[in-house]
Amino acid sequence: MKIVVIGGTGLIGSKLVTRLGEQGHEAVAASPNTGVNTLTGEGLAEVLTGASVVIDVSNSPSFEDAAVMEFFETSTGNLLTAEAAAGVGHHVALSVVGTERLPASGYFRAKIAQERLIEKSGIPFSLVHATQFFEFVRSIAESAADGDAVRIAPVLFQPIAGDDVADAVAAVAVGTPSNGRVEVAGPERYRMDEFFRDVLASWGDARQVVSDPHARYFGAELAEDSLVPEGDGARLGRVRYFDWPGARK
Repeated sequence: MKIVVIGGTGLIGSKLVTRLGEQGHEAVAASPNTGVNTLTGEGLAEVLTGASVVIDVSNSPSFEDAAVMEFFETSTGNLLTAEAAAGVGHHVALSVVGTERLPASGYFRAKIAQERLIEKSGIPFSLVHATQFFEFVRSIAESAADGDAVRIAPVLFQPIAGDDVADAVAAVAVGTPSNGRVEVAGPERYRMDEFFRDVLASWGDARQVVSDPHARYFGAELAEDSLVPEGDGARLGRVRYFDWPGARK
C-alpha cells in the first residue's frame, strides 16, 4: 500500500517510514521539509494521489493556547479535505492518553478538537492514544523546574519508548479501521514523582523532586489516573525505561 506519514521526518514519523518500508509498503514522509504543508495545503493533493492510508503524527510548533488550536484545526481540516478528494480509505492519528480528561489544558483542548474533526469526517479512522514518550522525560522534568526543585504531581505515570509507539501505530495503520481509539503505554507503571526522583538521581542531577498535588502538566492539574490508560485493554510496549539506551544520557 501507499501510506503517507504526515510529520514523517520527526521522531515517530521517521520510525514509521522505516518500519512500513521494511514491511514492503510505499511509505512516504510528508512534512514542510519535503514540500508538504498541512497548514497551507501546499503539496497535499500531489502526495495523497494513490494513497490508501494517511498517518498523522504531526505536532504544533507552538503550545500557546490559540496557536495550538489553530494548528490542529487548520491542518487537520486541510488534510481531511484532501484525503476525501483522493479517496483515502484509512486515517490514523496519534494522540495522547487522557486527552479528554484534561480540558483545562489548551494543548489537550486542541487535541480534542482534532479528534472531533476526524470522527465527523466520514473517512474510516483509527485514533492511537499513547502515554508520554521516554524521549520527552527530560523536557517534562525541565518544564516542572522551580529553582533548585522539580515539582511533580504524585499521580500514576506509564511512559513508553518511541520505538514501541511506532510499532503500535504501524500495526494499526495496516489493519482495519477501528473508527475508535486504541491506547498504548509502557510496560511499567510508576508514581510520577517517584519516577522523576529516580531519574534525576540516575542523571546525577542534585535537584530535589517535590511531590506537589497542584503541579501542572501542560497547564492542567492532574488526577490520579489522568495520564494512564483506562481499564486493562491497552497495548503495552516492550522496552522498560531504565533498559532504554537514552535513559541516562
